[in-house]
Amino acid sequence: MPNLPYRVTAPSGQVLDFTFPLHEQTASAMRVQQLLTALLETVSREMSVLGATHHGDILQALSMALATRAALVELAPVMALELAVTLAQTATTAASQALPHHLPAGHA
Repeated sequence: MPNLPYRVTAPSGQVLDFTFPLHEQTASAMRVQQLLTALLETVSREMSVLGATHHGDILQALSMALATRAALVELAPVMALELAVTLAQTATTAASQALPHHLPAGHA
């Protein structure tokens, strides 16, 4: 199964490297990467506009977005929701194994 390497930098400056396993029927790893980046950038942009937002609220909204998107897929509803759960489990497992990089501290 192919993987999607992905690096993200948190507002704190911490860098995380992920290795996300892609589903065997992934049509375009590049498109997956582009959509992931767009989603994360949109959430960050909205958080800066909305102000202080609890992380649990963000995760809940993203989970609801996943469920909504799965319901819109042209598959049998049960199949689409099962696929969404499987993909979420695979991604969260990969996230639990993400490698943090600590940037060197400097003095100005």
